[in-house]
Amino acid sequence: MTKLALHSPQAPAAIGPYSQAIRAGDTVYLSGQIGLEPTTMNLVDGLEAQAHQVFRNLRAVAQAAGGSLDDLVKISVLMVDLAGFGKVNDVMKSYFHEPYPARATYQVAALPRGALIEVEGILVLKSAAPAAPDPQTGPRETFDQTKGQ
Repeated sequence: MTKLALHSPQAPAAIGPYSQAIRAGDTVYLSGQIGLEPTTMNLVDGLEAQAHQVFRNLRAVAQAAGGSLDDLVKISVLMVDLAGFGKVNDVMKSYFHEPYPARATYQVAALPRGALIEVEGILVLKSAAPAAPDPQTGPRETFDQTKGQ
Protein backbone atom coordinates (compact mmCIF):
# COMPACT_ATOMS: atom_id res chain seq x y z
CA MET A 1 0.00 0.00 0.00
CA THR A 2 1.26 3.47 -0.88
CA LYS A 3 1.67 6.14 1.78
CA LEU A 4 0.90 9.70 0.75
CA ALA A 5 2.07 12.62 2.89
CA LEU A 6 -0.47 15.44 3.16
CA HIS A 7 0.10 19.09 3.99
CA SER A 8 -2.10 22.12 4.50
CA PRO A 9 -0.70 25.67 4.59
CA GLN A 10 -3.73 26.53 6.78
CA ALA A 11 -2.24 24.39 9.58
CA PRO A 12 1.10 24.83 11.32
CA ALA A 13 4.11 23.35 9.59
CA ALA A 14 5.51 20.25 11.25
CA ILE A 15 7.95 21.16 14.03
CA GLY A 16 9.84 17.87 13.73
CA PRO A 17 10.51 14.96 11.38
CA TYR A 18 6.88 14.05 10.68
CA SER A 19 4.06 14.81 8.24
CA GLN A 20 0.87 16.68 9.12
CA ALA A 21 -0.96 13.57 7.90
CA ILE A 22 -0.41 10.32 6.05
CA ARG A 23 -3.00 8.75 3.78
CA ALA A 24 -2.99 4.97 3.33
CA GLY A 25 -5.93 3.83 1.22
CA ASP A 26 -9.09 5.53 2.50
CA THR A 27 -7.59 6.06 5.96
CA VAL A 28 -5.84 9.27 6.96
CA TYR A 29 -3.72 9.46 10.10
CA LEU A 30 -3.59 13.04 11.41
CA SER A 31 -0.53 13.97 13.44
CA GLY A 32 -1.09 15.65 16.77
CA GLN A 33 -1.89 19.34 16.59
CA ILE A 34 -1.22 21.86 19.33
CA GLY A 35 -2.64 25.36 19.52
CA LEU A 36 -0.15 26.99 17.15
CA GLU A 37 -1.47 29.75 14.92
CA PRO A 38 -0.27 28.68 11.45
CA THR A 39 0.95 32.03 10.11
CA THR A 40 2.94 33.10 13.17
CA MET A 41 3.69 29.63 14.60
CA ASN A 42 2.96 31.14 18.02
CA LEU A 43 0.97 29.29 20.66
CA VAL A 44 -2.36 30.99 21.44
CA ASP A 45 -3.09 31.77 25.10
CA GLY A 46 -5.22 29.65 27.41
CA LEU A 47 -6.80 26.21 27.24
CA GLU A 48 -10.02 27.24 25.50
CA ALA A 49 -8.21 29.25 22.80
CA GLN A 50 -5.72 26.43 22.29
CA ALA A 51 -8.51 23.85 21.98
CA HIS A 52 -10.26 25.96 19.32
CA GLN A 53 -6.97 26.39 17.42
CA VAL A 54 -6.24 22.66 17.64
CA PHE A 55 -9.59 21.79 16.03
CA ARG A 56 -9.17 24.49 13.36
CA ASN A 57 -5.73 23.04 12.56
CA LEU A 58 -7.12 19.50 12.40
CA ARG A 59 -9.97 20.70 10.17
CA ALA A 60 -7.47 22.28 7.75
CA VAL A 61 -5.47 19.05 7.46
CA ALA A 62 -8.65 16.96 7.10
CA GLN A 63 -9.77 19.25 4.28
CA ALA A 64 -6.37 18.93 2.58
CA ALA A 65 -6.99 15.17 2.66
CA GLY A 66 -10.38 15.62 0.97
CA GLY A 67 -12.39 15.09 4.14
CA SER A 68 -13.79 16.95 7.10
CA LEU A 69 -13.89 16.66 10.87
CA ASP A 70 -17.08 14.60 10.45
CA ASP A 71 -14.92 11.91 8.80
CA LEU A 72 -12.86 11.47 11.98
CA VAL A 73 -13.53 8.08 13.53
CA LYS A 74 -11.06 8.27 16.44
CA ILE A 75 -9.23 11.04 18.25
CA SER A 76 -6.77 11.07 21.11
CA VAL A 77 -6.72 14.12 23.37
CA LEU A 78 -3.63 14.84 25.45
CA MET A 79 -3.91 17.46 28.20
CA VAL A 80 -1.47 18.67 30.82
CA ASP A 81 -4.35 19.14 33.31
CA LEU A 82 -7.59 17.15 33.15
CA ALA A 83 -9.28 19.83 35.26
CA GLY A 84 -10.06 21.52 31.93
CA PHE A 85 -11.77 18.39 30.53
CA GLY A 86 -15.26 19.96 30.61
CA LYS A 87 -14.06 23.05 28.78
CA VAL A 88 -12.50 20.89 26.05
CA ASN A 89 -15.76 18.93 25.74
CA ASP A 90 -17.66 22.17 25.19
CA VAL A 91 -15.20 23.31 22.52
CA MET A 92 -15.28 19.90 20.84
CA LYS A 93 -19.09 20.00 20.57
CA SER A 94 -18.79 23.14 18.45
CA TYR A 95 -16.64 21.33 15.84
CA PHE A 96 -18.29 17.90 15.61
CA HIS A 97 -21.71 16.49 14.87
CA GLU A 98 -23.15 13.23 16.13
CA PRO A 99 -22.12 10.54 15.91
CA TYR A 100 -19.00 11.88 17.60
CA PRO A 101 -15.68 10.14 16.95
CA ALA A 102 -14.40 7.58 19.42
CA ARG A 103 -12.02 9.26 21.84
CA ALA A 104 -9.37 8.63 24.44
CA THR A 105 -8.15 11.40 26.74
CA TYR A 106 -4.87 11.32 28.64
CA GLN A 107 -3.20 13.61 31.14
CA VAL A 108 0.47 14.05 30.27
CA ALA A 109 3.39 15.70 32.05
CA ALA A 110 4.21 18.13 29.24
CA LEU A 111 3.54 18.91 25.58
CA PRO A 112 5.71 20.59 22.92
CA ARG A 113 6.23 24.35 23.30
CA GLY A 114 4.36 24.39 26.60
CA ALA A 115 1.00 23.60 24.98
CA LEU A 116 -1.93 22.73 27.23
CA ILE A 117 -3.63 20.37 24.76
CA GLU A 118 -2.75 18.22 21.75
CA VAL A 119 -5.16 16.20 19.60
CA GLU A 120 -4.43 13.56 16.96
CA GLY A 121 -6.93 11.67 14.88
CA ILE A 122 -7.79 9.02 12.34
CA LEU A 123 -10.23 9.78 9.57
CA VAL A 124 -11.76 7.49 7.00
CA LEU A 125 -12.61 8.99 3.64
CA LYS A 126 -15.58 7.93 1.62
CA SER A 127 -14.47 5.76 -1.29
CA ALA A 128 -14.53 7.56 -4.62
CA ALA A 129 -16.05 4.58 -6.45
CA PRO A 130 -17.88 1.45 -5.40
CA ALA A 131 -15.79 -1.66 -5.11
CA ALA A 132 -15.52 -3.79 -8.22
CA PRO A 133 -17.17 -7.22 -8.15
CA ASP A 134 -14.98 -10.06 -6.92
CA PRO A 135 -13.48 -11.67 -10.06
CA GLN A 136 -13.92 -15.11 -8.46
CA THR A 137 -17.64 -14.80 -7.76
CA GLY A 138 -18.82 -11.83 -9.84
CA PRO A 139 -21.68 -9.63 -8.72
CA ARG A 140 -24.11 -11.29 -6.33
CA GLU A 141 -27.86 -10.96 -6.46
CA THR A 142 -30.16 -11.17 -3.47
CA PHE A 143 -31.98 -14.50 -3.35
CA ASP A 144 -35.69 -13.98 -3.96
CA GLN A 145 -37.77 -16.84 -2.53
CA THR A 146 -40.74 -15.91 -4.71
CA LYS A 147 -38.81 -16.71 -7.91
CA GLY A 148 -37.86 -20.24 -6.93
CA GLN A 149 -34.48 -21.66 -7.75
